[in-house]
Amino acid sequence: MSSQAAYKSPETTSPNAAPASAPAQDSRVTPMMAQYIEIKAANPDSLLFYRMGDFYELFFEDAEIASQALGIVLTKRGKHQGQDIPMCGVPVERADDYLQRLIGLGHRVAVCEQTEDPAEAKKRGSKSVVRRDVVRLVTPGTITEERLLEPGRANYLLAIARRRASDTQWCYGLAAVDISTGHFVLSETDGTGLSAEIARFEPREILVPDVIHDDPELRSFWQETRASITPLSREGLDPASAERRLKDYFGVATLDAFGAFSPAEITAAGSALFYVEKTQIDSRPALNPPARDTSGAALAIDAATRANLELTRTLSGERTGSLLATIDCTVTPGGARLLAERLAGPLTHPGQIRDRQDSVTALAENNDLRDRLRRILKRSPDLARALSRLSLGRGGPRDLACVRDGLFAARELGLELAIAPNLPTELSAAAQVLQGLRTDVADRLAAALADELPLLKRDGGFVRAGFDPALDELRDLQQDSRRFIAALQARYATETGCRSLRVKHNHMIGYFVEVPQNVGEDLLKEPFKDVFVHRQTMAGAMRFSTLELGELEAKIASAADRALKIELALFDEMVQALLDLAGDVAAAAEAIAVIDVTAALADLAMRLDWTRPVVDTSLAFTVKGGRHPVVEAALRREGTPFIANDSDLSGKSAGHILLITGPNMGGKSTYLRQNALIVVLAQMGSYVPAKEAHIGIVDRLFSRVGAADDLARGRSTFMVEMVETAAILNQATAHSLVILDEIGRGTATFDGLSIAWAAIEHLHESNRCRALFATHFHELTALAERMPRISNATLKVTEWNGEVVFLHEVVPGAADRSYGLQVARLAGLPAPVVERAKTILSELEKSDREAPKRALFDDLPLFAVPARAEPVPPPKHDVLREALDALDPDAMTPREALDALYRLKAQR
Repeated sequence: MSSQAAYKSPETTSPNAAPASAPAQDSRVTPMMAQYIEIKAANPDSLLFYRMGDFYELFFEDAEIASQALGIVLTKRGKHQGQDIPMCGVPVERADDYLQRLIGLGHRVAVCEQTEDPAEAKKRGSKSVVRRDVVRLVTPGTITEERLLEPGRANYLLAIARRRASDTQWCYGLAAVDISTGHFVLSETDGTGLSAEIARFEPREILVPDVIHDDPELRSFWQETRASITPLSREGLDPASAERRLKDYFGVATLDAFGAFSPAEITAAGSALFYVEKTQIDSRPALNPPARDTSGAALAIDAATRANLELTRTLSGERTGSLLATIDCTVTPGGARLLAERLAGPLTHPGQIRDRQDSVTALAENNDLRDRLRRILKRSPDLARALSRLSLGRGGPRDLACVRDGLFAARELGLELAIAPNLPTELSAAAQVLQGLRTDVADRLAAALADELPLLKRDGGFVRAGFDPALDELRDLQQDSRRFIAALQARYATETGCRSLRVKHNHMIGYFVEVPQNVGEDLLKEPFKDVFVHRQTMAGAMRFSTLELGELEAKIASAADRALKIELALFDEMVQALLDLAGDVAAAAEAIAVIDVTAALADLAMRLDWTRPVVDTSLAFTVKGGRHPVVEAALRREGTPFIANDSDLSGKSAGHILLITGPNMGGKSTYLRQNALIVVLAQMGSYVPAKEAHIGIVDRLFSRVGAADDLARGRSTFMVEMVETAAILNQATAHSLVILDEIGRGTATFDGLSIAWAAIEHLHESNRCRALFATHFHELTALAERMPRISNATLKVTEWNGEVVFLHEVVPGAADRSYGLQVARLAGLPAPVVERAKTILSELEKSDREAPKRALFDDLPLFAVPARAEPVPPPKHDVLREALDALDPDAMTPREALDALYRLKAQR
């Protein structure tokens, strides 16, 4: 959907504006429906949640869409232009559940609230309607409700801007904003890195200027992403306007204090703020000042590689089974989000990586400190998101308690780290933030908030007794009124002689006296008729009111209203006190997350026997006893050991290529992936699953493992494979790591073999990178004899009693067979099919021995321009075949057939 709707109040929107998805008004429309149509006209591209009492109602086309999307009943309400008006609604108290489903389906929702008390509307006249206005626009990238968000996942809104870098090249500015935590990050990249940057942030919604959205060369980006795409007009989003918007939002005269930003980054940041302000209407999220991610500071991993390696999601889209799920031992929501962020963007600066490693080492070597920190962290709630909801006016008493508990946890963590000796840089910086944090606000919150808190502030009862004398007095009055009612009931029972007389209350008539009908008849007479005023006659009972009850009810209602006003004023006071410290509280939330991630990685390393890798700027790549963390975790649950393997791709001026052959199910793909995952873990600052590891910084990580169709875009498995391989060969540098599995398998044998051959040559001579290349084309192993930086490896297999046993051990050398038939039998192919396949395989191998294909490739010149092919000569004249074709056996007598046979024999 487009995001270019204008958000105006009913008072400022022209009543003549034509709505996009609601009918035009006519003279017979009701005042309420006229108001709805007017507000809907100002929000044509969103489903309008129109508040009516305890429900959000939807009408016309919105109702039809919501009814189908949510599976709720579609009803009718009156008529418009002679047609029934479709209507459906959702309860306000369950609105979050329905919003989550609508947002998940890609819809946008404009929330229209009643902005005045219905009693005030009645004072203006019987035909007046309650004032309503859109208070916010809910989109995938701007949600803040706790129930709509995943605690351990950031919810990024990503804005993209483009500037001309040269006559032939564009540069792209990106601004990632998470209004649920205040996180605000800017970065810049060229066209080749755009896909990797988008994949790193994993945004829920992307803002794209029309000119970029409609660019044919970039259309594939918007089709591939799972995020909701929102086109934006370029109007008012130039660098100068964007810079003014940034200055105004953060109240500064210059952006220099935040860092040096490029024009593209400033434009993207301005676009993001424009959209945030537009969707939040009058609310203002507490955003952190923008921080810049330097180009090249993060390991570039494109979307295909992230999917192939299953970093944060499996290929089926589940979190369970991913690397993130396997290593996530954090105990706070903020820590879980930071871990995911570090995993998505591993560093490329050895010094920064070593700082993180030092912190992990410090806690890995101090078990007592680590355990104490983790016990405190478990009591720390989601400080950042609670603060965000409060800043937007959507928080409640429980959010105040969340901030209170978070601040207390921060104080305890600061005290623990204060007595810890020789803290490394990262932990020391976190400790300084926590030790400098003011916690007097938390003490006041602790004194003010009750033990049991309601979800909504309007429910009241969240201020602790004894905190405010005026509030306590009103509450006592409410309690005393109950005693007054009991005393009044006893007196009325005595005066009337009716022991069953009761004083009751309901929302329709307030407080009343209820007596049996026979007694009620007496109350209508002297001497009671001047005291008891008849209200209702029920089946077997009568209800009356009295002057005393009316006065008491007014007193009780007044006390309750005044008590709630005091509580709401105290709530606003406490929120403002927190917002005055918003920057410090946000910094404390980040420090808590850093400590949580560090302690979690240290705990992981100690429990799983991981080791600290050496990371430097060389082209080294040596792993001893490497393991796949996800597969190892799965095997551990089954009580099966993981077979560790070494890897060495080190080089001085260029990287080494390891060509891996071996049987299906032998473990080639696991071996490929585990080396890539060790790089990711090492560069994010974690220990790694290996006995030893020395990793030279990898600037780009590429993985082509597995195969999948892209039918929606008309791409076959082979086409997808070639597109991804092309990206690798065009972008990999000497410092990159390339993982390729079975390149060329999706087409004819000779086509696939030739493509794989040429790809390896290109990696060796042009890219000169470190690479792992798995293949079933055994002919490629000959390349190790001709190219100095290629070596062969294979997966060991043995046979026992006619059964194949996969040992999963990588050893030097080349495989002599693929054991495909054995795997087919294990997979359950019918025995006759397997036996027939054996026969065919035997014949094919016999043919290959007679005319070996390997000899052909041994004769291929390396890195030579192919010679021009000679034209194929026409076939020779075949007299015997022509004579045979001329015969018609069905028309010949036996004698004629015998004569023909002699003639053919003579021609041989």
